Amino acid sequence: MGKAVGVLAGSIALLGAVVGAAVAVLTVVFARRVVTPSGAREEDIRIIAVDRPAGRIVIEGHEADMPGRYGFWFEHDAGHARLGDVVEVRDRRVTRSIERVDFGRLERAARGRIEGSLFIGPWELGVPYADVIVPTALGAAPAWEIPADEASDRWVVQVHGRGAKRQEALRAVAPARAAGWNSLLMSYRNDGEAPESIDRRYGLGGTEWEDVVDAVRYARERGAREVVLMGWSMGGAISLQAVLRSTEVREVLSGMILESPAIDWADILRFQGSMIGLPDQMSELVTRLLAAPVAVEVTGLAAPIDLESLDAVARAHEFGVPMLLMASEDDGFVPITGARRFAEARPDLIEFEVFHGARHTKLWNAEPERWEGLIEAWLLRRSVVGTPSGEETEIAG
Repeated sequence: MGKAVGVLAGSIALLGAVVGAAVAVLTVVFARRVVTPSGAREEDIRIIAVDRPAGRIVIEGHEADMPGRYGFWFEHDAGHARLGDVVEVRDRRVTRSIERVDFGRLERAARGRIEGSLFIGPWELGVPYADVIVPTALGAAPAWEIPADEASDRWVVQVHGRGAKRQEALRAVAPARAAGWNSLLMSYRNDGEAPESIDRRYGLGGTEWEDVVDAVRYARERGAREVVLMGWSMGGAISLQAVLRSTEVREVLSGMILESPAIDWADILRFQGSMIGLPDQMSELVTRLLAAPVAVEVTGLAAPIDLESLDAVARAHEFGVPMLLMASEDDGFVPITGARRFAEARPDLIEFEVFHGARHTKLWNAEPERWEGLIEAWLLRRSVVGTPSGEETEIAG
């Protein structure tokens, strides 16, 4: 421990000689936060009152007034409820409907957190599913396999986002099944379900893509002839890297769906830094730090992360399949600028759908009919014209 502290102190001192001690410390802290999987999720919603007979709850906090239906975890994940739409907003207090309480004593809870994942597991969807294992280089990664109504050789491989789990993608199962596609909801390294990597750190897409390749291989071994990757948030970055780096994926890839994706990490770091009051130059320092050899010592990474190599916009010319790209002007976590520039770089491939009022990865919650309709229609078009190929052939979306 003493040696590690000494190395960290020496690394900070080295940075400090260049940019100043205070800035150096903030840079290291921010960089570690970016690549370190979160532990217990913050309960940032205060519960003011619960009226179970009337089916109402009064809450206060960040994003408490979002439109739509949401999952609500409380009592440190010992309880779960489904919240319906906003009934009233008075001052900063938001009254929402309670659709149901799955477990726990909501009326006794003081705090909770809202999630876009409305469903706890696939058993709630009322369709067949199987708990399966995807073999990966790091070990057995759990997944859910959900077949279409009729036998199909078309698969959607779902890649959830940072800090989320497989449940995030359950919202996409219904439109996939309606279009005749099977779904594989995978887990990946360091997400709390799949095996951990040696460093137990996120690679921001630069390492996790290997697990996507394994998931696609699993689908192929079960008869998949065409595969669509659907990536949520960081899962979008992971999916894009899998396409860029794996011939095995490209051989069966017929398209991609990107929901609130992480396209440009430098842009994301600037945005998130500004949210906590850090100057723009801080994100540039974090970008440089993550790519430098010293990153191994100060962040715990097994290897530096070159964020420029993860920039999908710069490599847009390398993609050759249609994409459905959905993002919100009001995301609040990942700026829409990266998605917009990606869409502008490949208008021949990318169908860009902009939402308003929806928060990060919560497009379905805000506009479920539109969201499901877009995915179903897009997948139906792939069923007609989507032909996977290992070649970098451009297919009009």
